[in-house]
Amino acid sequence: MIKRHFFLVAAAVVLGLMIVAAVMRMAFAGDEAGAGGPGGGGRGGGRGQAVEAAVVAQRPFSDQINVLGVARGRRSVNVTSNTSELITGVLFTDGQRVAAGTPLVQLQAREEDAGIIQARANVLQAEREYERFRVLAERGIAPRVTAELAQTTLDTARASLSAAEARRGDRVIRAPFAGTLGLSTVTAGTLISPGAVITTLDDITVIRVDFPVPERYIGVLRPGLSITATADAYGNEPFSGRIALVDTRINETTRAVTARAEFPNPGGRIRPGMLMRVAIQQGQRTTPAVPEAAVQYEGDGAFVYRIAAGDKGSTAQRVEVETGAVEGGYVEIVSGLNANDRVVAGGLNRIQPNAPVTVRGAGEARRAGAAAPTTAAQPQAAVR
Repeated sequence: MIKRHFFLVAAAVVLGLMIVAAVMRMAFAGDEAGAGGPGGGGRGGGRGQAVEAAVVAQRPFSDQINVLGVARGRRSVNVTSNTSELITGVLFTDGQRVAAGTPLVQLQAREEDAGIIQARANVLQAEREYERFRVLAERGIAPRVTAELAQTTLDTARASLSAAEARRGDRVIRAPFAGTLGLSTVTAGTLISPGAVITTLDDITVIRVDFPVPERYIGVLRPGLSITATADAYGNEPFSGRIALVDTRINETTRAVTARAEFPNPGGRIRPGMLMRVAIQQGQRTTPAVPEAAVQYEGDGAFVYRIAAGDKGSTAQRVEVETGAVEGGYVEIVSGLNANDRVVAGGLNRIQPNAPVTVRGAGEARRAGAAAPTTAAQPQAAVR
């Protein structure tokens, strides 16, 4: 029984504290409403929510086609062997810059060396036979047809020597073009099979990027058109290039055409296989804009707080807006605001519709286009 009374008393005390707290909260809320109301708020009293303002101003926005592509070397190849053979010498180092025709790997060639020795001996023998029969034919001792047969034998021997030397040359794998070698795991004594990669060779002085573009933009594409691209490895640093070629066919499944761009690559900063974000400029337009911080999003819509001046001070009016592109920290306003309207750009955390506000540094309100760069920033989304 004592425990039951104790719990009842405790519950009553907690309930009383909750009621006192609610009353005090209502009292303080009433004081704040009175301070911001007609009798004491507004610009004259300076008791409205302190905010920062921005002025809606005209700003250039760019129309861009944004696509993804993969970097490739101007020429790339996997160096392989066309036969199964033992490697007797590796003549390169990983990452080496090589010229066209540089020997890379020596394969075992004992049979080929022996074949060359035999072919050279046959040539020497055929040369002696031909010289002897030629002299005899000139003296009339031997028929001329004998000298002609000796000439044919000599030509055959020389052809056999050339074939043996060619077979020997196939045992040396050479660089097909100038470029930079990649990593390799082969060493002397490795048994290489046809198709097995010995090393990679890439010409990366110029990087090629193939990327798909929706067919509705095909009128924009033309060889020589300047474009820019970025890579995740280098942040927003732009790389300048040009469109080198547009494919002659449109993919019937994706309804896209493939374009090839070329980017100079001094220092080899762009590596084959990098994901490149390509931006193709379509043109520029000038429209009203506000800082990104001024725009609030709710569901599929967006709104701002426009600062409206009145007899008793300034208030924040919620205005629904239609937004467009986002570039360089500014949002394009398609509809909902007019040029030179003032909007709340800072201090939005406790703003309520039609609440009184006081603009901090009212004489220094930021214009949306005041610090806007003359060139467009990178886009926010990619066309896929």
